Formats: sequence, structure tokens, C-alpha cells
Amino acid sequence: MRITKNLFPLLFSLFFLFISGCESRLPLNTDITNRDFTFYNQDSTEVSFQKLIKEHITVIGFIYTHCPDVCPMTTHNMQLTQDRLKKEGMQNVKFISVTFDPNRDFPSVLKKYAKIRDIGFKDWTFLWGDKKNTDSFMDRFDITFFPADTTYSPDGEMSYSMMHTDRISLIDNYGKLRKNYRGSRVNLDELFNDIKYLGD
Repeated sequence: MRITKNLFPLLFSLFFLFISGCESRLPLNTDITNRDFTFYNQDSTEVSFQKLIKEHITVIGFIYTHCPDVCPMTTHNMQLTQDRLKKEGMQNVKFISVTFDPNRDFPSVLKKYAKIRDIGFKDWTFLWGDKKNTDSFMDRFDITFFPADTTYSPDGEMSYSMMHTDRISLIDNYGKLRKNYRGSRVNLDELFNDIKYLGD
């Protein structure tokens, strides 16, 4: 009985350290599936976001195809992560890129964007939604975006860049948002190890 009493503080401390370690590694635990969102993928097929990520670890990037710098880097970092996971033989991980520029990034545009970068669609889906849906979805993930530097061509066609949150997010296989990363400058080892941690 005395041994049990002496061990109790130690066991409690170890349990506390374990819980603290989990929280610091994956600090978020936000259910994002309690409301579904309907999108169209790169093939113009209607898809349910909730069903798309169901029972999968998901890496999601927020982009627009006219982006000159941040978004291509975010997409490339996701590609590097996907390649590493394949080499390690890790399955059950989905990749999603969703645009916050629905006025220009129609499904056909997203498909072309992917093909230029040699991205296959087996485990990677590109998503487009109308403005109302997109605004609600981005708000769900705390993504800020707005047009900037609007210009017009001689024939009156409008062109603009966008200011936006630089973000990759990690969702576990229970539909919980677990961590956010700076998409264009993410520590690839950190992202990979977090995915692996969720998969163990």
C-alpha cells in the first residue's frame, strides 16, 4: 500500500507531462465536420467536404491560382510532404487545395493548375465553391483574404492580386482541426512528423 502511495505522485506527473506534450504538439482540437460544405472538384463534380475527409488524415492548403509567390510555395510544400509519405509507405492521408478566389478559379482552372505541377488526383482534390460557401468555409478556418492592387487592361478586363492568410492546416481522421502551419515556409519535418504521429 505504501508503494502505491509513493508511486501516485510520480504517475500523476508523468500523465500530466504526456497530456501537456500532446497539447503542445497538436494544440487545436476543433470539430470542423459539425457543418458540411458543398464544393465542386477539379472535374466539376459536386462533393461533400465532410465525406471527402471522413476517416482520413487531411492536409489542406488555401490558395488562389493567380498568386505569384505564397500559394505556389504552399502547394510545393504539400507536394514534398506527399512524396515523403509515399516513400515511407504511409497511407490514408488526403491532400486538399481550396481556392478563396471563386470568381476566377473555376474547376477547369484548378485542374490546369494541378496538371502544370504534375499533381495527380488519386489522393489530392482541388475545390471550388461559390462566394457564399467560400466565405463561410474560410471563416471556419480563420482565413483572411481580400483583393488588392486591382488593375484594368486596355479592353477593360479586371485583374487583381490578393492579400491572404498563408496557411496549411492539418485535420485528423476524426474531422478535428489539430494544427495550423505557415504554408509557404512550413517546417516540412514538423508537418511530416505530426502526420505520422496522428497515424500511429
